Amino acid sequence: MPSHLSADRPAAQPPGRGSVEALISQTRRLKGEVDAVRRDTHGDAADPHERWQRALYDLALHQLNDLDEHLAQLRDDPPPVPSAPVQPVLRQAGRPASVPDGLGRGPAGSLLSRVGSAEWNLLTDEASWSEDLYRILGRSPSAPALTLDELPSLVLDEDRAKLTAMVTDCLVDAKPIDGEFRVVLPDGSVRTVHMMGEPVPDADGSTAAMWAVLRDVSELRRNQQTVRETRDSLRRQRRRARSGSRPPAEGQEAVLPPSHGTPGLPHRGPRSLDVAARRLTAAASPQARGDWYDTFELPDGDTLLGVGDLTGHGITVAPDKTMLMGALRGMALAGSPPARLMDLLNQLLDSTAPPAPASAVCCRYRSADRTLAWAQAGHPAPLLYRNGTGCMLAAPEGVPLGTTPSAAYGQAEATLEPGDLLLLRTDGLVPGHSGTDAVDRLLGMAPRFAAAGTAEDCVRVVVEEFGADEREDDACVLIAKLAA
Repeated sequence: MPSHLSADRPAAQPPGRGSVEALISQTRRLKGEVDAVRRDTHGDAADPHERWQRALYDLALHQLNDLDEHLAQLRDDPPPVPSAPVQPVLRQAGRPASVPDGLGRGPAGSLLSRVGSAEWNLLTDEASWSEDLYRILGRSPSAPALTLDELPSLVLDEDRAKLTAMVTDCLVDAKPIDGEFRVVLPDGSVRTVHMMGEPVPDADGSTAAMWAVLRDVSELRRNQQTVRETRDSLRRQRRRARSGSRPPAEGQEAVLPPSHGTPGLPHRGPRSLDVAARRLTAAASPQARGDWYDTFELPDGDTLLGVGDLTGHGITVAPDKTMLMGALRGMALAGSPPARLMDLLNQLLDSTAPPAPASAVCCRYRSADRTLAWAQAGHPAPLLYRNGTGCMLAAPEGVPLGTTPSAAYGQAEATLEPGDLLLLRTDGLVPGHSGTDAVDRLLGMAPRFAAAGTAEDCVRVVVEEFGADEREDDACVLIAKLAA
């Protein structure tokens, strides 16, 4: 095989300004090298192993193309606001149900756990599937592989015609298959599958079989939807900021979860973490400020908890807040742990013009072993209450976001116990007190929290104590309580 450093490989571009530009250059250089290897590989169409290798090269290029586009979005501002109104993107009401054991994805980050292969012999009407394809399509490995005539029975009704057209074009006109369709799993959840394949000719050139590789792209498509929604929301915020047609206070409501009540958590299992939050607004300053909170259940069942504060106030802070919260969710969905989240958010805010300094604390709670992993960026550490007493968790390393491009962020872990209560907040929660004084006032509320029933009851205690009309600063408080 010729060297992959062949002369027709696209030349690598020199890194541009900033780390994101350098990553884009590296990605494009890698795309050129992978494409050169793929083109230099003349696989035997009759050899399943050779076909598998060639298909994996194609899949790698698909992934690198996606990565290239996502990095470009991170580098560039959203496209200019169009003259026509931007139509809002509707969120799905819920997330797919969990996949039964044995039929789900393999270890996180494993490509092979998300890719399966199949071959259909047209002469014998036999089908052969890899073990991974059974997992992707939600079928038991003990069940027979479905024929091409039976395969549409797994597909969502509105996608069956698309699959039929792809297969027909492949078998009749020898066209390669490259498309997506959605399958319905036995538990009723829906999975998006990307299919690539080719006809296998016999000695006289007639189509004797069809082979394909199928990849589960459900999570990738959900992440892309999150990016689109975040981009469209930012477009709307910037358009409103330019027109000045929306009151500042209302602009803040557009980018924050509801300021009263419990943030919605789409729990798939028994509720083990009770969460409530509130934003306390300064009566004398109706302008929107940079305080925010968020709570979000991730696909693996972990719960993301976060609070933070962006520098600035008024309607101009809303787009940066939207960008930060959207990026936080998107990166968490992609599997980034809290310390890595802080690192990525720091790069994102440092790349804005002008930079948007911010403080934040981010926690990821895993209910399976009651582990809390967390990181902070120049922000007050969480307070932990247990058995009527409280303490402040020891903070890992972390400087405010958007202030030092090469900042390092540490990560700490704590094991929680049934009945524990966690309090996250922004500066200014305790009027007239800061630093150690504010912490002492909050820790002194431990007996009242112990007597309260739910997380919402605890938030109500905080509001009654510190939410007086004479507040000078906005603040957020988020409380999470483990079931006893």
